[in-house]
Amino acid sequence: MLTLIKDAFEDFLDGDDGKPIVMLNLLRFQHDGGRERYSDYLAVAMPLLARVGADILYVGDGLPALSAEPGQDWDAVALIRYPNRRAFADMALDADYRDRAGPMRDAALIEAVLQPIRTVPS
Repeated sequence: MLTLIKDAFEDFLDGDDGKPIVMLNLLRFQHDGGRERYSDYLAVAMPLLARVGADILYVGDGLPALSAEPGQDWDAVALIRYPNRRAFADMALDADYRDRAGPMRDAALIEAVLQPIRTVPS
């Protein structure tokens, strides 16, 4: 299940200015077929993302880190754009996500980081 840090999630929602948000996903797969299970998860998650108006901007495989402590490299990254913070919450708290997609994600991953990012005003 997608485990969110309660205080951080509440602060994230409290700061919703209605503008789009991009969620950086840092992913470390299970060694025994995690990458394949993550592909299965994406197939289930994509309609849920579409339902809240989210778009997958980028998914890519990580190469060896050029500047990091040992163990800090990631197998893959994904950038998902949500129309606003509430849309991310709607997806994360959706019963279909919780009951079907979430367990698939958990089975695929050893570790993950969800880092919200926003466009820096110019």
